[in-house]
Amino acid sequence: MEASGIEAVLYQDLNDPRGVGVLAMAEDPTAFVREVRELLNAEPFAALVQRPELTMLGRTYASGFEADLEDWLLERPRRTVLNPAWPWSVWYPLRRVGAFARLSPQEQGAVIREHSVLGRAYGDADLAHDVRLACHGLDVNDNDFVIGLIGRELHPLSHLVQAMRKTVQTSQYLQSLGPFFVGHVLWQSAGRVT
Repeated sequence: MEASGIEAVLYQDLNDPRGVGVLAMAEDPTAFVREVRELLNAEPFAALVQRPELTMLGRTYASGFEADLEDWLLERPRRTVLNPAWPWSVWYPLRRVGAFARLSPQEQGAVIREHSVLGRAYGDADLAHDVRLACHGLDVNDNDFVIGLIGRELHPLSHLVQAMRKTVQTSQYLQSLGPFFVGHVLWQSAGRVT
């Protein structure tokens, strides 16, 4: 992984004692069909069994309220996943029901705010930090988003998923959630902790 020069994290798969997960990041999407593909088709990865249900692809996005757009889109996700103090992760895709898109912008905002206030509280307490990726048109299962919860310990990440189930967004406007990949960092590119 290190020799490849790909900005990445290698996770041990908590649910598969022989499994790993690779999180690769690139600003140019051709890196995924060139360098990342080459890496994953070479040993030792070529000998592993791929689990397509856990293949997730997404892009960073903004909602229009970010003070520093470049940091939000490029640097914050890297700082989060490459922080050596936060070795645990829970990654999962989700898809909203069509009824959410039919809500007025004000109604959508209220639903999202409830969800984000809860997530922000976990972040402020250094219990869970998120990476949110849009995957519209990129996901083979037509999911809308890929979410990464990253943190120091596993329990708060699971607890946040549990707490989010009570929000209006999760309880009323999600069609599907998961499958979940739970990983612990085995190796990561040099972190960008600031």
